[in-house]
Amino acid sequence: MEENVKVVINGVKKEYKKGITFLEISKEYQDDHADDIILAVQNHRLRELFKSVDFDCEISFMTTSDDAGHKTYVRGMTLVMLKAFYDVLGRENISNILVEYSLGPGLYCDYKGKVPLTEEVIQKVKDRMDELIDNDLPFLKKSIGTNDAIKLFENYGMYDKQKLFKYRRVSKANIYTLGKFQDYFYGYMPPSTGMLKHYDLFLYGDGFILLLPTKKKPNELGEFKPQAKLFQTLKQSNNWGKLMEIETVGALNDVIARGEISDLILVQEAFHEKMIADIASQIKNAGNKKFIMIAGPSSSGKTTFSHRLSIQLKTLGLKPHPIAVDNYFVNRDQTPLDENGSPNYESLHAIDLAGFNKDMTDLLNKKTVDIPYYNFKTGKREYKGNYMTLGDDDILVIEGIHGLNDELSYSLPRESKFKIYISALTQINIDEHNRIPSTDGRLIRRIVRDARTRGTSAKETIAMWPSVRRGEEQNIFPFQEDADVMFNSALIYELAILKQYIEPALFGIDREAPEYIEAKRILKFLDYFIGVSSEEIPKNSILREFVGGSCFKV
Repeated sequence: MEENVKVVINGVKKEYKKGITFLEISKEYQDDHADDIILAVQNHRLRELFKSVDFDCEISFMTTSDDAGHKTYVRGMTLVMLKAFYDVLGRENISNILVEYSLGPGLYCDYKGKVPLTEEVIQKVKDRMDELIDNDLPFLKKSIGTNDAIKLFENYGMYDKQKLFKYRRVSKANIYTLGKFQDYFYGYMPPSTGMLKHYDLFLYGDGFILLLPTKKKPNELGEFKPQAKLFQTLKQSNNWGKLMEIETVGALNDVIARGEISDLILVQEAFHEKMIADIASQIKNAGNKKFIMIAGPSSSGKTTFSHRLSIQLKTLGLKPHPIAVDNYFVNRDQTPLDENGSPNYESLHAIDLAGFNKDMTDLLNKKTVDIPYYNFKTGKREYKGNYMTLGDDDILVIEGIHGLNDELSYSLPRESKFKIYISALTQINIDEHNRIPSTDGRLIRRIVRDARTRGTSAKETIAMWPSVRRGEEQNIFPFQEDADVMFNSALIYELAILKQYIEPALFGIDREAPEYIEAKRILKFLDYFIGVSSEEIPKNSILREFVGGSCFKV
């Protein structure tokens, strides 16, 4: 008698033959989903579709429009791209292919090899990728010993992976195989190549772009818009990592294991200070800047950056005065509503634009202004006699999410403004093929800070993160290329520090909670790092804004 398993899907109980795959079951439910099903959730645990169902359970599905599903699509397409390169050029002709960072809906990749990267080579790789996708090849997963994985990647010349596994505590490693090509990936894979319908590949900079769909529109190719300033900022950070010989987690772990982390912290902080000093010099040399407009996504370290920039401006003889745009919030009962009828505090029109512009214009014209204070408890602006008049050497340092949007400061002449975009753009990767998204670094920062300063649990922060991200995509990212300068606030050592702070918070999330899947992903990711104490972080470091102990009021 064949053994069956009882499965609950959408509240309905069904029976299947034991050993049926999630993929087979998902085909029954695909029509209920607008986008392709790419992962299963079994009893609150993510499962790849090629896995079998061997016990009674509850199942739901994730599609390419879900965060975990989109990451899986990107991961699968990256593996297809790598195999195609090695098939076309031959392993003996490739030194390395580095998946560096995201640029909009694309991944920027660097190539090193004996064969020059040309349009012709790219076209051959695309043709091979199309062939692999048309053949609907399965992604095969096998578990091997960690020591065997180290030897495997040494033989393949994948030395970043070899170094990564040197510090792995687990005894096994999951290896993915596509045809005869083998690689290690952090995260899950699609069931087969046939699911990967949308991509493009083209030369860009010194490397190439792998263009992919977005989560919002997973069934069409994303639009690539060159972002020259962001690209140069990312490139500068990566070049600094190369100069320090720390491009991957394994290399960082080497530094920690050699007892050299103190020197690295000092060098990284000095690099930040030099960049901030250079920005201050640009402002001083411009001669006509009265409004320093600072904007950036959540957990970028804007407050600490503003303080440090102000100090550098003072050393040049200027008199900086901080102004938070939040103090110009409209009274709470006038806050615009979002599509769900909830107050939208991230809307530009949550700001009293007319009042802000009148005050700033008056200051520019050397009139005295009473700067308001927003009482977040009462939801109203208050005036407490904070009078301000701008002299010749006075300059306003204005921080707010809309700082780069000229609609915020519509009455001010452009030549009086100096715009700064700040973000934590991760410059270290897990290995050559597994990148660390900047959003992960910022989410980790925010979980740590919210737990310490706002009494917000990791579960609550994870739950609100998608809403935060939507606000950034609407109000910040569209204006980042309008900045006069960009500042990368990421610290190459920070995840080794933050690991100590965030792990207890993540372990506190109940396994039944929807946020547990994301918590588990972050915990597995942080397991790659050797933890480091925060004792030697300088008091003025941007990281102090999150872990505490800052010399500034942050």
